[in-house]
Amino acid sequence: MTDLMSMMPKYEAYKDSGVAWIGEIPDHWEIIRVKNIILDGKKGIKIGPFGSSLKSELFVESGYKVYGQEHAIAKDFFIGQKYIGERDFKRLINYQIFPNDIIVTMMGTTGKCQVVPQTIEAGIMDSHLIRLKVKEFFILPNYFEVLINDSIYIHFQVKIKSKGSIMDGLNSSIVKSLIVILPPISEQTAIANFLDCKTPKIDQAVAIKKKQIHLLKERKQILIQNAVTKGLNPDALMHNSGVEWIGEIPKHWNMKRAKYLFKEVDERSTTGKEELLSVSHMTGVTPRSEKNVNMFMAENYTGSKTCQNNDLVFNIMWAWMGALGVSDRAGIVSSSYGIFRQQKDGQFNPNYLEFLLKTAKYIVHYNKVSTGLHSSRLRFYGHMFFDMVMGFPDRKEQDQIVTHIQIQSAKIDKAIAIQEQMIEKLKEYKATLINSAVIGKIKVPPTGEERAVA
Repeated sequence: MTDLMSMMPKYEAYKDSGVAWIGEIPDHWEIIRVKNIILDGKKGIKIGPFGSSLKSELFVESGYKVYGQEHAIAKDFFIGQKYIGERDFKRLINYQIFPNDIIVTMMGTTGKCQVVPQTIEAGIMDSHLIRLKVKEFFILPNYFEVLINDSIYIHFQVKIKSKGSIMDGLNSSIVKSLIVILPPISEQTAIANFLDCKTPKIDQAVAIKKKQIHLLKERKQILIQNAVTKGLNPDALMHNSGVEWIGEIPKHWNMKRAKYLFKEVDERSTTGKEELLSVSHMTGVTPRSEKNVNMFMAENYTGSKTCQNNDLVFNIMWAWMGALGVSDRAGIVSSSYGIFRQQKDGQFNPNYLEFLLKTAKYIVHYNKVSTGLHSSRLRFYGHMFFDMVMGFPDRKEQDQIVTHIQIQSAKIDKAIAIQEQMIEKLKEYKATLINSAVIGKIKVPPTGEERAVA
């Protein structure tokens, strides 16, 4: 990709921009500040209304749309799900937006920029937006959007200048002081059109690779599920387990309730000095220190539940999502967790046990038997686990299944890593392409000229 960039033509002559992070620009380009390209007065720049102007109680089922950044995804941060009535619309008429207005986010996705589409309906911008009206004989809105959204521009211009004590944020003074790299209008048009043509192709390539990653992850889950619930021998005799949600399993496998396999333990820390552990559906049992989470930290963990190596730990509140795991170390866990220990030491391979209890069939069962008013309040208690039937092979076959899963998963993980690396390269190429075009490091073909570039 870097070779493709080096093949792009350059401008005939360059000059020092006088700005360190920009470097040289084409000799006939200019450096100018936003305040010099916007209309005079409040028509040029306007910040969305603060305070109670757009409280949620003003929103009605029909009326004028309120546009904001609440679902800021990619370029499209406009929403049309909220409305205000005509009286409030008239009161806030100065905050109305029109096609070709430039909207910049003030905080959150600070510096995100979008040109208001031609198809926009009459609407009011919310309090997190800044509206710009530019002198279009100086700068095209579409070019301004491309420039401001350039990742390097955002870093050196927006992020550094918007640093706040609590949250990054922009105001009209900061926006007016931002530097604009200004080619002639014809070249602005060419740059905007060139990037409009090239960047969607890169985005499409990224989307394809993300889909491939999704399919690989699905393949891995299917691999694990089939191995731990049906075994590795496709010719093995199967029989009905007699448990509807388990279905068929190999005939030689065991079927037992968990109460005959595990005992619940409630051991407490006398010092509170053991390693703090947590349980999630994503990572199983992991040290709290690895999760970079400081909320709900207690001053003293004396009296907390402890678990030992190979103990099965359930997050009772989130078991319905698969928040469980087999611990690979001793440590402290939440007093609201359920801790279960094998009655016969070594009966289960720890990896096999965790794989099995995280399969879709078992998670569906946790959901079915858990109690609570709604999903976020479901609880999976110890007696529910003890009542649950488990289908599993002997330890030797468990070990073989785990080895198979590890070997095949490693291949899939490698394929995923390759796709992720390619996505990063594509994103880097896109960022470099945009920055090179808007700063003038490459000369894009004139609008309408068909050339094989990048």
